[in-house]
Amino acid sequence: VLQRVAQLRGRVVSDDVRLTVTRNYGATANDKARELLLHILIATLGVALLVWLALGWREAAVVLVAGPVTLGLTLLGYRLYGYTLNRITLFALVFAIGILVDDAIVVVENIARHLGMGQRHPHEAAAVAVDEVGNPTILATLAVIAAILPMAFVSGLMGPYMRPIPVGASVAMLFSLGVAFIVTPYLAVRLLRPHAAAGGPAGGDPEMRVPRGRLATWYRGLLEGLLASRRRRLTAYATTAGLLLLATLLLPLKLVTVKMLPFDNKSEFQLIVDMPAGTALERTGEVAQALAIVAARDPAVSDVQTYVGVPAPFNFNGLVRHYFLRRGPTVADVQVNLTPRSKRAQSHAIATRLRPAVDSVARAYGAAVKLAEVPPGPPVQATLTAEVYGPTYDAQIAAAERVRSTFLTTPGVVDVDWSVQAPHPEIRAAVSEAEARRAGVTASDVAQTIAATMGGAVAGMLRDETSVEPVPIRVQVADSGLSNATDVAALPVATPAGARRLGTLAALDSTAAAQPIFHKNLRPVVYVTGDVAGRVESPAYAMLAMADRLTRGKGGLPVYYATSPTLTETPFVVWDGEWKITVDVFRDLGIAFAAVLVLIYVLVVAWFQSFTIPLVIMAPIPLTLI
Repeated sequence: VLQRVAQLRGRVVSDDVRLTVTRNYGATANDKARELLLHILIATLGVALLVWLALGWREAAVVLVAGPVTLGLTLLGYRLYGYTLNRITLFALVFAIGILVDDAIVVVENIARHLGMGQRHPHEAAAVAVDEVGNPTILATLAVIAAILPMAFVSGLMGPYMRPIPVGASVAMLFSLGVAFIVTPYLAVRLLRPHAAAGGPAGGDPEMRVPRGRLATWYRGLLEGLLASRRRRLTAYATTAGLLLLATLLLPLKLVTVKMLPFDNKSEFQLIVDMPAGTALERTGEVAQALAIVAARDPAVSDVQTYVGVPAPFNFNGLVRHYFLRRGPTVADVQVNLTPRSKRAQSHAIATRLRPAVDSVARAYGAAVKLAEVPPGPPVQATLTAEVYGPTYDAQIAAAERVRSTFLTTPGVVDVDWSVQAPHPEIRAAVSEAEARRAGVTASDVAQTIAATMGGAVAGMLRDETSVEPVPIRVQVADSGLSNATDVAALPVATPAGARRLGTLAALDSTAAAQPIFHKNLRPVVYVTGDVAGRVESPAYAMLAMADRLTRGKGGLPVYYATSPTLTETPFVVWDGEWKITVDVFRDLGIAFAAVLVLIYVLVVAWFQSFTIPLVIMAPIPLTLI
C-alpha cells in the first residue's frame, strides 16, 4: 500500500499532502517476531557456550547442531498441525530451547566419557553409552511432556491463546529425543573420536573414576559434609523450609502480585472520551483536541489522531469492547501512537505518566475519559468489571451507585464508569393530525421530515468522472442548529401551500429520555467498570479491598468471585473483567498441575517398581517456589 501511494505522488496524491501511517500492525508483529528469533539464537548459542565451558568445544558443536535440527523438525510439526508461525508459537520455541538440548547433552556427555576410557571401538562405545542412558532419558522426556501437555486443556478465552505452547514444546521434546538417539551419536563419533584417540586410554576402574575439577571437588565436599553431619543436615532442612516460607509470603506481602499477564510494550494506546448526554458535537471535539494536545507534548508520542462522533478503526482491544459501535455527538476517540520501542520507555510507563494530565483535562470539561491500553492477552470489557444484579432495575441502580462510589474512593482505581446514562431531556413531537390535514400533509410526512432533518437524507447523486461510483449528496442540518426545542420548532415542513414551521403542526415538549437496560444471560445488569493504576497494578488486590467495604455494614452487598447466583431476589455483585479470565485460567492450570503430579508419579512408579522412590524424585517440585 505504501509503495502504491508513493507511485501516486504528484499525480493523484498532491505533493503537499502529508502522509502519516497511523497503524501498521504488520510492522509491530514483525518487530516482535524478530525479537523472538533473536532470543532463540541467543538461547541456542548460550546453551552451546555452557556445554563448551563444561565439556569442550567438540561436545558443544554436537549440541549446537542438535538444537537447530530439533527446531526445524518442530516447525514441521507446527506446519502439519496447522499452526502458523506467530509470536505464540515462536515463544513456545524460546520456552523449549533449554529442555530441547537436555537429551543431547546427556547422550554426548556419556559418549565422551566412554570414548575417553578408550576400552572399546568408538562405534561400540557410542552404542553402549546411548544404551546406558537411553531408558532414563526416555523417562525424563516423557515426564517433561507430562508436565507440559496438560496446559493444552485450558478452557475459555485463554485456551487457544496458550495451546501452541504445550503442543509445540511436547512435539519438540519428542523430536529432541529422536535427535539425541540418532543425530547426536553420529556427530559425537565423528567429532570426538580423534580427540579421544589423542588422549589415549584412561587407566583405572571406569566405575571408580570421578571428576577432579575445582567445582566437582567443592560439590563433593559439600554433599559429604551434609551426609556425615546430622546437625548440618538439619540446618539445611531448616534453611530450605525457611526459604519456602519466605517464598509463599511474597504473595500476601504484595512483593509478587497476582496478575493474568504482565504489561507488554505496545506501540499505541487510546483515550476513550464519553461526554454527558446532550453534549454538542463541537464541545466533544474541543475535549478531544485538548486531550490530543496534552498527549502530543510527551516526547515519547510520535503522532495523535482524534475521531469525534464516529468510531476509530478498532484494534484487538476495541473488538471485544465494541468500540466500533461508538458513534454520536457525545463520544470521541483519541489514538496515541508512540515512537519506536528502542527510543522510549515501556508503553505502560508512558501511559501512567500521561494519566494525571489526562485526568485534569477530563475534570475541567466534565468528561469521562478512559486510558485504554492494548492488553498483552485476551481483552476484556474493563480490567475491573462489577456486574450488579437485583430484583428490580431501580434496586440495581441503587446498588450500583454504592459500588461506583466504592470504586471512586478506592486508592489505585481509575477510569471509573458505569452503564447507567446520566438523566437528560429528550424533545418529543406530538403531531396534530387535524393541523397536518389542514396543511395538506399527513402525520407520517411530518415524521419523515423530522427524521430526514435530524439524521440526514440523500437528496440526489453526484456524477463525478473521477469517481468509480456515483457519490450520494446527503443533506442534514448541522448539529449546532438543533441545540434546543426552539430550533426544532422552527424546522420547515414542506406542504402544498408552502413551508410551515414544525411548531405549528406538532406540540413539542421536553421529557426525560428513556434509559437503556443492559442484559447478560437474559438478566438485567448494571456494569460498573474501572482500571487499576499505582504501586500495585493488579485487579485482585483492588477487588479484595472494595469487596470488604461493599459487604460491610447495614445494607451490605453480597460479592461473588467465581459464580453468579440464579435468583436475584436481593441485590448482589459479581466480579468479571480480567479477574474472570484469571480465575478460569488459574483453575484450569491448577487442575492441570494436579494431573501433572499424577502422571509423573505413575510414570516413575512404573519405571522403578516402587511407590516411595517417586516421592524422593518429586520432592523438589514444591521447592521450585523458592
